Amino acid sequence: MVNTSPGPAPALYPSVITHVRAGPPGYKLTHRTYLWLIDLDKPPQLPSALRPLARFKGRDHFGGADTDIKAGLEAFLATRGITLDGGRMLMLAHARVLGYVFNPLSLYWCHGPGGELRCVVAEVHNTYGERHCYLMGPEAAQRADVPKEFYVSPFFPVEGEYRMRLPLPGERLGITLHLDLGGHRKFTATVRGERRPATPGALLRAAVRHPWSTVAVSASIRRHGIALWLRGLPVQNRPRHRPQEGLK
Repeated sequence: MVNTSPGPAPALYPSVITHVRAGPPGYKLTHRTYLWLIDLDKPPQLPSALRPLARFKGRDHFGGADTDIKAGLEAFLATRGITLDGGRMLMLAHARVLGYVFNPLSLYWCHGPGGELRCVVAEVHNTYGERHCYLMGPEAAQRADVPKEFYVSPFFPVEGEYRMRLPLPGERLGITLHLDLGGHRKFTATVRGERRPATPGALLRAAVRHPWSTVAVSASIRRHGIALWLRGLPVQNRPRHRPQEGLK
């Protein structure tokens, strides 16, 4: 049985993110960074000198309103008829670092008041400033299949199906996302990491090892995109994105 009880938070996860694209042409992107796991009711309390290294803003998620992230998540769930009755909400994401953030994928584990996992939300951002959320049931801790509905890579159409395995992080972080298209596996993304207490010292060490961490993530995605384009991979037309209810 998969443990779906809320894990310890806040925590840092020094992580390795890997993207593998099936050819032709194939490629593999590996990037080292660090992610935060936070309780949306209890955001990290950092010394003032370290706050520029980890800010969590409502405008970076969901509707982009100048409210907190919890309010944005609750508003999104409410449009789908879901209430948590005061249950715990955990988020895995990059923090805003020195004024900048880019989260290709933010994950939310939403619990009921008894600690039971009620749903999982995968919030995806693309490099065009758009966002989209996939809502899944508690089965996402083991596996959830959802149709692709959002333009992310310029080299894949908005078709196919995602197969996600999104277990709640504990001592280890292990996220897997596959994209299947036309009966074939076209893309796999994994996130692997180990938990560290979110102490000021741990944050400083992570920031020194991975300066401007979210800028580096965004730059790496663009660099590999340019490399694929130069290798002759055709670009798929980007359809007009229709914002979801509760999102901008």
